[in-house]
Amino acid sequence: MLSRFFTPTEVSAHCDLPCGVYDPAQARIEAQSIKAIIAKVADNSDPDFRTRAVLIKEQRSELVKHHLWVLWTDYFKAPHFEKYPQLHTLFNEATKLAGASGTKGEFDAGKADELLAKIDEIDAIFKETKAA
Repeated sequence: MLSRFFTPTEVSAHCDLPCGVYDPAQARIEAQSIKAIIAKVADNSDPDFRTRAVLIKEQRSELVKHHLWVLWTDYFKAPHFEKYPQLHTLFNEATKLAGASGTKGEFDAGKADELLAKIDEIDAIFKETKAA
């Protein structure tokens, strides 16, 4: 009886409950929010607004990294990395674009566009793997 509770079972999920729901859309939505914040800050000189925008942009950047890491470490498996050898580099570049030298640390719309482009590349591969 107890052995069925303690028998190792392989599961795959993006959270503690193996629901199997994965989608790069989560990262894209946060990245789009970052791009919108960058545009709004450029048009607003209110220091309180700008302070809030910095905090929110940094939080959204962390969420982008989180959602990408979940895909990278939980969804994609060895066969995917064999078929798409650029995946590791793609995820590394995307998470760096969401980091301190990217959207988290700068108000650079170009970095936000680069991040969105990387997410689109990841999404294209993701869709191919889902269709297979």
